[in-house]
Amino acid sequence: MKANCWMGRNTVEVREVPDPVILNSRDAIVRVTSTSICGSDLHLYDGYMPTMEKGDILGHEFMGEVVEVGSKVSTLKVGDRVVVPFPIACGNCTSCEHGLYSLCENSNPNAGLAEKFMGHTPSGVFGYSHMLGGYPGGQAQYARVPFADVGPIKIEDDLPDEKVLFLSDILPTGWMGAEMCDIKPGDTIAVWGAGPVGQFAVASAYLMGAERVICIDRFPYRLRTAERAGAEPLNYQEVDVLDALRDITAGRGPDACIDAVGMEAHHPVPAMYAYDRAKQAARLETERPYALREAILACRNGGIVSVIGVYGGLIDKFPMGSLMNRSLTLRGGQCHVQRYLKPLLKKIRKDEIDPSFVISHRMALEDAPRGYEMFKNKMDDCNKIVLTP
Repeated sequence: MKANCWMGRNTVEVREVPDPVILNSRDAIVRVTSTSICGSDLHLYDGYMPTMEKGDILGHEFMGEVVEVGSKVSTLKVGDRVVVPFPIACGNCTSCEHGLYSLCENSNPNAGLAEKFMGHTPSGVFGYSHMLGGYPGGQAQYARVPFADVGPIKIEDDLPDEKVLFLSDILPTGWMGAEMCDIKPGDTIAVWGAGPVGQFAVASAYLMGAERVICIDRFPYRLRTAERAGAEPLNYQEVDVLDALRDITAGRGPDACIDAVGMEAHHPVPAMYAYDRAKQAARLETERPYALREAILACRNGGIVSVIGVYGGLIDKFPMGSLMNRSLTLRGGQCHVQRYLKPLLKKIRKDEIDPSFVISHRMALEDAPRGYEMFKNKMDDCNKIVLTP
């Protein structure tokens, strides 16, 4: 089959690779009909996530048709149309029983490697480094889906792929980011990052009852998309974000702040940006946490900072004094996608949200290398790319 493979920093290639096969009685094989490039994939592409190996198949957002099932998979049959969540979860461990699917205790065969970096291991993840299991991803014609009796959700109506594909990751991630804010009617929420996850966080915050949502980014086309979803845009290259948020909230600060940026944030002050880039180059830190620092400083006393942007390791100059002295609550996590599949699919069916609004480009799988460059460099107002194998 053809698959998009990581070949080194800033290099991916669509190659011929062996077809996936059933390895466990709870596996299924899915013929991929739609997949996409995620902002998290850029962390791999840019070389910031450790334990990638040349030839690894990328992609953790995909859906398709079941073409083979293992003997113990009773919930799916050949021909079923499914969306596959990015965290791989067994459904039986303590974490899964509590709905913490991205912390599954049984799905990462390289748990010892993750424990060296993080203390404990999260779940395995499709197409996302050997530290998280080394599972081949879904930017391919076919994919093996472990624990297929737990993860995939069947799409049993005529909803097009583009309306349901993002149930695999970014729609539930944006929803969970807003959910962690404990939003109450009248709340003001600030979202750092107007990429697809940030845009879904904006939409989710309004669905949960927020009165105002402010979205911070530097790309006008992304801010326009967030504005169409109801957000008040702030371009951090044109205003001082902390001052602007104080003015908007009469000096109080947002009730909750969502970091939908993560480890590769940008800073408008060249000296600040150079500081973290230099520390990254010297391997003294792995992240550029400008958005996280700013979200903590901006949040009102006693408020919540929700982190759904991906971080991989260590950060410098973390404002712990602000967090502790002002009684802030810091929450974060890879999304427990399986928890949100049914309620969010119901919202899509009721037209409460149409996730396809984030799509800007559609390409064949063979064009994935060009797609990565477009997405990374924000060429042609690139917001979200869907690939068709």
